Amino acid sequence: MINLMEKEKMEQPISVPRQHVLEMRDLSIFYGEKQAVYHVNMDIEKNAVTALIGPSGCGKSTFLRNINRMNDLIPSARSEGVILYEGLNILDSKINVVNLRREIGMVFQKPNPFPKSIYHNMTHALKYAGERRKAVLDELVEESLTKAALWDEVKDRLHSSALSLSGGQQQRLCIARTLAMKPAVLLLDEPASALDPISNGKIEELITELKKEYSIVIVTHNMQQALRVSDRTAFFLNGDLVEYGQTEQIFTSPKHQKTEDYINGKFG
Repeated sequence: MINLMEKEKMEQPISVPRQHVLEMRDLSIFYGEKQAVYHVNMDIEKNAVTALIGPSGCGKSTFLRNINRMNDLIPSARSEGVILYEGLNILDSKINVVNLRREIGMVFQKPNPFPKSIYHNMTHALKYAGERRKAVLDELVEESLTKAALWDEVKDRLHSSALSLSGGQQQRLCIARTLAMKPAVLLLDEPASALDPISNGKIEELITELKKEYSIVIVTHNMQQALRVSDRTAFFLNGDLVEYGQTEQIFTSPKHQKTEDYINGKFG
């Protein structure tokens, strides 16, 4: 883990079980006076896919963005409680947010490549972080595009515009761009919702492969997608975490009636 603290001398991180990469303790999130997420307690397992499901406006994307402090960009947003990453409270005011977002990378719903070459998209953040050696950059570009199952499709046109790629390729480029920063956790906010079924399938295959090396949290409205790709599923409703458990259990024998009603399409 890279240094996330702004100051060198801080309290020692709290010890956490090795199987958990993240722990949320009494986490609440607000936009001004409006509370969007209520007192969430949950653990995110290492090298697993955790799906966040629930109807629109239920707080799942707000919860996801809070994990790497993206909500800090919203002036009215604030959080209470604790998020432990490898034992360190990442909501602490002394956290280096830039470094945090390298450790916990995020890919958004709509592909957002820069209007520059594929190669520039891959190296922009790396150069900003201080890496200037071309051989290293070239190696990271190939390695990350390979992990994102895109290298074979673009290796002969790295200096072409990223905007010339299909929607599915652009989303895999955005994933590769995040992987190049060597994160430990990937946050995916409905990464396949705007894609055609074939591209959607490739993203799902990619997620299944990536969990061997990364811990992944994904927001999805697609119940079948959650069932196919995730190991654990959290159901949010009106800002509350209603139920959280193994995906198979959530979908086959949910403990709460609201979970069963949502999965069966009775609302949402």
